[in-house]
Amino acid sequence: MTSITLQPLLDQAKDVLQGNWLGYATKPAPRLYPHQWSWDAAFIAIGYAHYDQARAQQELLALFRGQWTNGLLPHIVFNPQAGAYEPGPEFWQTSRSLHAPREVQTSGIVQPPIHATAVWHVYQHGADRSAGLAFLREMYPKLYAWHAYLYRERDLRGEGLVYIRHPWESGQDNSPIWDRALARLQLMPAQVPTYQRVDTTLVAADERPSSAEYDRYAYLVQLAYANDYDEARIRQVCPFLIEDVLFNALLVQSGNDLAQIALALGENPSPFSAQAARTAAALNARLWDEEHAIYFDYDLVESAPIHAHVAAGFSPLFANVPTMKQATRMLDKLNQCGFCPLDEHCYAVPSYDKLEPGFAGQRYWRGPIWLNVNWLLYWGLRRYGFDDYAARVKEAMILLPQRAGFYEYFDPDTGRGHGSDRFSWSAALLIDLLSEGGESS
Repeated sequence: MTSITLQPLLDQAKDVLQGNWLGYATKPAPRLYPHQWSWDAAFIAIGYAHYDQARAQQELLALFRGQWTNGLLPHIVFNPQAGAYEPGPEFWQTSRSLHAPREVQTSGIVQPPIHATAVWHVYQHGADRSAGLAFLREMYPKLYAWHAYLYRERDLRGEGLVYIRHPWESGQDNSPIWDRALARLQLMPAQVPTYQRVDTTLVAADERPSSAEYDRYAYLVQLAYANDYDEARIRQVCPFLIEDVLFNALLVQSGNDLAQIALALGENPSPFSAQAARTAAALNARLWDEEHAIYFDYDLVESAPIHAHVAAGFSPLFANVPTMKQATRMLDKLNQCGFCPLDEHCYAVPSYDKLEPGFAGQRYWRGPIWLNVNWLLYWGLRRYGFDDYAARVKEAMILLPQRAGFYEYFDPDTGRGHGSDRFSWSAALLIDLLSEGGESS
């Protein structure tokens, strides 16, 4: 594909971000997601970094307005102009926590910590070095507090692996990873807090989490606010405590990038690089599965690995966690028919192994292609020199929005878009891919 053919696609991607701009931050989609989401904001900033440094910086600064005093970075910072949204700020009852901000309404859970990576990316691609350094200085203590919170409050065994206490914290809401843990929650109707859903009024219900799953999501939120968002108390009673591969892999990369930020500011990078090394070692020691050549999540409540063959199990490639021997075996697994073999027609890597029970090519995190996961895989594959497979992933990430539009996720068999159209991170990460190789210049 030539620069002439890709320039219109690049322009369309920028139009998506402009259309979702709120004046201070970017919503993930026009209707379904009217607020600012945490890891969405990081991916969006990565896209902006290539053509609007000021807006990229503003995106992340706006998100961190919602940071709690204990360092927790909430997964939603609510937009007061958005009108009715469920579950809204009242559902979270974050005022029960002494740490929650009073001037900004937020949720009470987190999302994967890719933020230091995004901040470093914005700095590296910014034309205004002076503004970039000022941005690093402003973000550094916020990122420091965010990482400190995770290692202080979520590293149960002190080994460097942090846990999540809600499926939404993984960013992969209804992934098959959570099926067994959620099935343990046999809830009576009285145990489920009252909630309403708007997602199924905007997207087909069979593409979204089930009502039974949502009941359990709501219960876990209630459990957190019933314990005043005190992590020690939550930990004692929460039936969902999982060391997630994707979450920890991104923490490794962000830790290394936070070390780079510290170095650029004349601060000591060693604490951050040491934390990242500990987490990487723990990923290999505890979450790597030698037989299946993939990383599996670990259920702390059941004290057992979760054998779900999901694309996120390859995400440690992004953070340079596997050895070359491990990475080569992971490539072989990616190249099998359950995911996306090079010698057969497939669009990109699906979120769940097609040969596994329960695969559903249009149901959110139970099979569709997600561009953010494929973006992580692309950079991870590049890191190990697996250029042929990386080129396949990149080509698919260009082809899917070119044919179907900037959808939230895509059917791995047909390439059709599903979920929300004009989805911000799909546009932002395409901008990053087109910009890094010079295809659009």
